[in-house]
This record gives sequence, C-alpha cells and structure tokens, in this order.
Amino acid sequence: MPKSSQPSPTPRAAAPDDSGELVALAVAGDARAFEAIMRRHNRLMFRTARSVLRDDAEAEDAVQEAYLKAWRALPGFRAEARLSTWLVRIVMNQALSRLRRRHGVVVPFGALGLPEGAQEEYPMQPESPGSRNDPEDAARRAELARVVERHIDRLPEQFRTVFVLRALEEMSAQEVAQALHIPEATVRTRFFRARAQLREALARDIDFATEDAFAFDGLRCDRIVAAVLEALPTHSEQQGEDPWNPD
Repeated sequence: MPKSSQPSPTPRAAAPDDSGELVALAVAGDARAFEAIMRRHNRLMFRTARSVLRDDAEAEDAVQEAYLKAWRALPGFRAEARLSTWLVRIVMNQALSRLRRRHGVVVPFGALGLPEGAQEEYPMQPESPGSRNDPEDAARRAELARVVERHIDRLPEQFRTVFVLRALEEMSAQEVAQALHIPEATVRTRFFRARAQLREALARDIDFATEDAFAFDGLRCDRIVAAVLEALPTHSEQQGEDPWNPD
C-alpha cells in the first residue's frame, strides 16, 4: 500500500530526565520522591492496566498494587531500561494476574502471536489549527473520545495494549517491545492492525480524538497517589522484592 502523503507528527520535545535522582531518593525512603514518580507515570500506568482489564476501578487497583511492588523492588532497579518501561512491565503483570483470577487461565501477553509482516505504519492525521479553542469542537472531542474508548475496548487484547502505549502514550515501538517482552516487528504489526480496525470504525475522526481518551488527572490521580502513600511499607521493608511476581 502506498505511504500516506501526510507529514509525520513532530516528535515530542525531550524533557530533562531526573528519574535516576528520584529513584535514589525513593530508595533512601523519601516518600515525596516516590510521589513524584507516581504522578509522572500515573496516566501511563492507568492506561496500560485499563487496556488489559477494561474496567476503571480494577485498573486503579492494579496500578496501586503495581506501585507498591515497585516501591519494594526499587533497591533492585537498574537503569538498563527506562523507569517508565520497568513500571509498565510491573503493572502489566498485575493486570494480567487480575485477569487470570477473573477468567481462569490466560495466555501470556507475549504469546498472543500473530503472523509477522513488514506492514507499514501510517502517521496520525494532524489536528486542524485553532480547533482546541473552539467550544463546539471541544464538546465534540469529548463525545468522540467516549466513542474511541468504546472501540478501543473492543480491540483484541494483543492489539489493545499496543495501541494504547503507542498512540495514546506515544511510546516508541522499541519502548513498547521492551515493556511487553515482544519483538519490535510484532509491535509494529499489531499497531498497524489496531489502527486499521479503528479507522474502519471511526473513519477520519480517530486521529482527532485519541489524545483525550481515558483522561487521567485530578481526583483519580490524587486518589491513587494518596492510597499508595498510605499503604507504603517503611523504608526498612524495602528489600529489593521481585517486582515481576504479581502475588
């Protein structure tokens, strides 16, 4: 298929990464540093968990459990992978564990195989200039976001999480592959097919609405942070726990 003539999206500007400093402070028992880590990654964690569980309340619980796992495991964290990738792996394990308890045996995420192929990805269509300042467009986006959420929930699981991480969280294919323990080619194939299914359902509107899907801010963010901070073990209980064990 021919490549889209639309220009590729402008890459996000790289923000200064002080994750290493925050991790060091949190390992030393600084709960405020861990709070900063949570607030920085809350949306990513929630969207990841929800892509598996398709339930807001269960996703919140999985995120809280994942953060408690991460707190205990921080002394063993190594910077070979990005902190965000490490956290995604933990919350994926928690979400899949919940899914397993809900439905019985669940195929591991990385084993949900699809035929591999050199499928080309198509860039998102750019948003029309000035639309964010138009109240009618804002109302339309809010309604469309709800439609997008419903269609994302209907995607096959192996497509859904990849789409959420790539399109909503704008992680690179390499980052998603590392987070989900699947080949980068698999990420590209699944993302391409997820977008094709959503395009069929939403036509030209999908690229316009995805950034508002599963909004994460305000009360939900504060609720998760407060619950985790209240449940944090003492510094002396940070013993390098295995973060990949969901139990």
